[in-house]
Amino acid sequence: MVLVYSDYSRARIGHFFGLSGWQLAVVALSLMPVFVSVNAAAWVPAAGFALAWAVVVVVTVTPVRGRSATNWAATSVSFAVGALAGWTRFRSRAAVGAAAELHMPDLPGVLAGVEIHDGPPQGPAGTRVAVVQNHTTRTWAVTASVVHPGIGMSEADERARFGTGLSELLDLASRTELVDEILLLVRTVPEDGAERDQWLTRHRSPVGPTVARVVNDELQAALTGGSVRTEAFLTLVVPESRLGKAAKEAGGGVEGRARVLYSLMGECDAQLRGAVGMTGVEWLTSPQLAAACRTGFAPGDRAGIIDALTAHTTDPAVNADVPWAMAGPSGADPAARHYSHDAWNSISATIKLPVKGAAMGALAPILTPTEPGERRSVLVAFPIISASAADRQSASSEWAADMGEGLRTKAKVKPRTRAVDEAAKVRGLDRKLARGSSLTRPYAVATVTVPKTVRAAEFGRRLDASVRRAGFAPLRLDLSQDVAFAASTIPLGVSLTRTGDA
Repeated sequence: MVLVYSDYSRARIGHFFGLSGWQLAVVALSLMPVFVSVNAAAWVPAAGFALAWAVVVVVTVTPVRGRSATNWAATSVSFAVGALAGWTRFRSRAAVGAAAELHMPDLPGVLAGVEIHDGPPQGPAGTRVAVVQNHTTRTWAVTASVVHPGIGMSEADERARFGTGLSELLDLASRTELVDEILLLVRTVPEDGAERDQWLTRHRSPVGPTVARVVNDELQAALTGGSVRTEAFLTLVVPESRLGKAAKEAGGGVEGRARVLYSLMGECDAQLRGAVGMTGVEWLTSPQLAAACRTGFAPGDRAGIIDALTAHTTDPAVNADVPWAMAGPSGADPAARHYSHDAWNSISATIKLPVKGAAMGALAPILTPTEPGERRSVLVAFPIISASAADRQSASSEWAADMGEGLRTKAKVKPRTRAVDEAAKVRGLDRKLARGSSLTRPYAVATVTVPKTVRAAEFGRRLDASVRRAGFAPLRLDLSQDVAFAASTIPLGVSLTRTGDA
């Protein structure tokens, strides 16, 4: 049995025939010159004003690839100015021999404002979890590497239990009144065979049969090229506006904020291992997070990192850590339709939820590469709306639905089925909020990363095809490819939710 989730509605419903307040104001004000000209019997100016009004209506109301025409114009101008001025081009300090402090992150674009702190020791091993501070968006974050057995072989009851566990996790985060967003990032990485190479080095007998050795080597070469690994990360994001007061009670400063984040980690850890069904939850330290960041920008570097970690177990003098000054790319150049970083190109697209609902596990085709060397990654973000804001939004949406229904009745316009369904979902939302459920506005971003030796545009089309095959609609994030890549690939708490991230 397939579980289909369709209990979601638009974030905003237009008050007047689907138009928002500012759209209605623009349309009404631009129509005033037409009425003035008609009242004065100036028919030629009235015709000109009417034509101008039609253009204003098209520009204001009609969306083009998810954005208004005015938004496209402003974004295109800012992108062109940044490219011509060289503001968007990134070259790392290490690439030009100017990396003086190796512990300072040197990351491009929206990640430039990130600073990494080591939290206080915790647990028997004295582990110091990495605390991510984003000066641009004024947020703090911690990231965990998680392992889930998947739902491919799960029955309907077990899938429903996992879905309920996720909703309970969001409710738990909402009740803390601290967590602002939960980010779940999954990367499907081409298998590099590094672990198997290390295992063969330790266990292969030098006197073994030659034929068996050849067969095993050929099998490894064939299977490694067609295999993938899955990496999953979960990030808790807390804004400074909420964390500051609680941090003062815990001692203040970075350490006080880290202690508050540790308490949130403990609450979420229990829920993740319990109802959500995670079999492994490991909160990343600074070296582990740096390695995850580096392999996000350069998937091919993982084999060298694994070799260094293996050598470090036998020779402590081997430095297996990735310094933060080298965790980013040596160079990055955003283009209009893709993002170029080191020897790789990436294309990102957001995923639009279908009206008929989404089946649990439907994102699997999006994470399936089509060729060896191709990496797919998906970010599913759950921005958690505060209880007061959720109540106001629910009341406003319900009022807008009632207003729209009343206007259609007065104008004797037959309501469309979509409008009726949206109004019913909005009215049902208030009942759920009254019963203690939290309100979230989830979205997803998918990214494909390929070497520069192949055509990125072709793999972008394959990503779009995978999204459609999964039952969703893709929307390419043109002119924002660098932000989308950072959000969907690098587990540092960056998302598309905040204005500072876009």
